[in-house]
Amino acid sequence: MKDMVKISDLNQTFYTKDGELEVLKNINFNLIEGEILTILGPSGSGKSTILNILTDLLEPTSGEVILNGKIGYMFQKDNLLEWRNIMDNITIGLEIQHKKTPESIQRVESLLKTYDLWEFRNMYPKELSGGMRQRVALIRTLSVNPDILLLDEPFSALDYQTRILVSDDVYRIIKNEGKSAILVTHDISEAISMSDKIIVLSKRPAIVKSTHNIDLVPEGEKTPFKVRKLPQFQDYFDILWKELDRYEIKQ
Repeated sequence: MKDMVKISDLNQTFYTKDGELEVLKNINFNLIEGEILTILGPSGSGKSTILNILTDLLEPTSGEVILNGKIGYMFQKDNLLEWRNIMDNITIGLEIQHKKTPESIQRVESLLKTYDLWEFRNMYPKELSGGMRQRVALIRTLSVNPDILLLDEPFSALDYQTRILVSDDVYRIIKNEGKSAILVTHDISEAISMSDKIIVLSKRPAIVKSTHNIDLVPEGEKTPFKVRKLPQFQDYFDILWKELDRYEIKQ
């Protein structure tokens, strides 16, 4: 399997009126095709900074970033436009990129039908639950057919029960569509349940403390909810908990 993302010796320093602020220090990792990789670390450790570098919102101080494909970004908030219906919200990226063609619309319609949103296509965001809004946000990200998905704490605005249900939806969609994804979170359980691989960042200036391949296989179709119920899940949790400041990481 090829590398979709490869980061080598990445450094990021910000220059402020109070002096230099070193955020990232010699970061190295790769995202393999079809993999969900989670960046786990305490608040302020530079997780979102890495995503901003991947999307060219930031230029790194030094290091190399290799991307093998087009990126789609799913933010913490759904950012749906309340005056546009669901179909129009989903196709806004296609409009901006001047790619709203009959073929692209057909693909969006297929996504809506596959992931149980077709009957809501003419509704408005205020008429949907928080979990359904996040599903719409993911389909909007997929509408431009990216190869790599960046997910920046996409469940953080949801209540606990809803975020577990939505994580199942998002996981299923990513795997069914054959996408590669990088998830940013500081929630250990979320990281374990969603990931094929986890990299753990230290406090700032962040280094990669460790990398963990997650090998949890429930019976039947794999979902984050099923993974959470496996006895080995706690073993991974205990290992990751010891590597992180328990006062800064959510259980």
